[in-house]
Amino acid sequence: MAAFYRGTKYNPVWTGDNELDRARRKALIGALARVEEHALPSERYNVDGLVSQMASAKSARDMGLVEVALTKTFLEYARDVSSGMFVPSKLDSGIVRTVERQDRLEIMRQFASSTDPKEFVRGLAPGTLEYTRLMKEKLRLEKLISSGGWGEKVSAGKLEPKDKGPRVIALRNRLIAMGFMDRSATASYDRDLEKAVQEFQLAHGLEADGVAGKGTIEEINKSPETRLKSIMVAMERERWLTRANEGREILVNLTDFTAKIMDDGKVTFRTRSVVGKNQSDRRSPEFSDTMEHMIINPTWNVPRSIATKEYLPMMKRNPNAAGHLRLVDSRGRTVNRSQINFAQYNTRNFPFDMKQPPSTRNALGLVKFMFPNKHNIYLHDTPAKNLFSREIRAYSHGCIRLHQPFEFAYALLARQVDNPESYFQERLKSGRETKVDLEQNIPVHIIYRTAYTEAKGPVQYRRDVYGRDATIWKAMANEGVALRSYQG
Repeated sequence: MAAFYRGTKYNPVWTGDNELDRARRKALIGALARVEEHALPSERYNVDGLVSQMASAKSARDMGLVEVALTKTFLEYARDVSSGMFVPSKLDSGIVRTVERQDRLEIMRQFASSTDPKEFVRGLAPGTLEYTRLMKEKLRLEKLISSGGWGEKVSAGKLEPKDKGPRVIALRNRLIAMGFMDRSATASYDRDLEKAVQEFQLAHGLEADGVAGKGTIEEINKSPETRLKSIMVAMERERWLTRANEGREILVNLTDFTAKIMDDGKVTFRTRSVVGKNQSDRRSPEFSDTMEHMIINPTWNVPRSIATKEYLPMMKRNPNAAGHLRLVDSRGRTVNRSQINFAQYNTRNFPFDMKQPPSTRNALGLVKFMFPNKHNIYLHDTPAKNLFSREIRAYSHGCIRLHQPFEFAYALLARQVDNPESYFQERLKSGRETKVDLEQNIPVHIIYRTAYTEAKGPVQYRRDVYGRDATIWKAMANEGVALRSYQG
């Protein structure tokens, strides 16, 4: 603030009596009166106190204090609405995302030079399609809550086709209220109800078998208030993320167990994924980076944590355990295990690297996709294909396994070679480890959204598999964010 006002020779931005100053005050007060639309807490900005302070200002000193108060509040609001209220890593150590904060001096200079303060303030919030659609869903849910929600919950352990009776009627009515089924008077689990259950399952990341089992009924019975919390947390998360509506990006949503290629905001390729197991040292972190290359027929360089915590105890019992892995010394030479006393080593002094040569049995499968990062996280193939059929796919040590890695590679290569499939297969069949650079690097966002939108269809909701959203909601509530029903 001091630097800004020195640059303006201490001329006011807010408290002058010209038309532009009045427009700035109106733009800020108007935005502060609507902060709850952005899932921000109104008490954080004390708009009533600012209005009172402006109304009671008489002296030059009073006006100076008003000027400072308005600038401080503007800068706080600008930061919160553009890049979030929190430092993510302070909420959960697994959210290692770096949030890009706009320079405050530059924001003030841009605002002071703007000829349309209202449009400038409106433009502080993320301009992504995702943020806009989340705001729309927030308003829809608030209206729904004010009108009574989705009605009676379904008190059943399992319902399936051909069932009849009051519990089926409760299921029918709730799905109608949620918009997954047209109005109906049926009291039986007929084809229309089965189809509605399938549509609900697809929108909630469940196995779409049309049977309302325990997991499906649990999700159907979740309240609109619970869904609204997910939306509001997703809005804060979207503020942490620097994304564009244009160009290509790779999006991995940990709660959805998918990896997607997005082009100009639309999904052009989607595959199932397996993510880190829900254990303290295995959960996949959230961050963004840039994919630079892929490696066909990769060598698996076993992470030290896995080598010392998982394989070393095995080799202490049997030196030949995990025989598919090579033991390599500091000079890169393969070591003969029979000459090593593994009992003398522990997690701190183990002196070897462990490697698995390229093969169909390699833990990374036949291709890995690299966006070099300090977390040693990447996307890769896997020989363990059975896990992709499961509904909840949290089993890895943290890296992201892909169900269709070859097709993923073809989609990436299609922009730089004429026949991506034959190009890839030729290098695969060689059996040699081959690095293929991407001519155009691609932003990769590993995110965690229990609520997200798509260009068409219902808003998607997912389970809070690591409990991270619950932590974020608690922090938001502590700041004064609250659920509200729409008073239209």
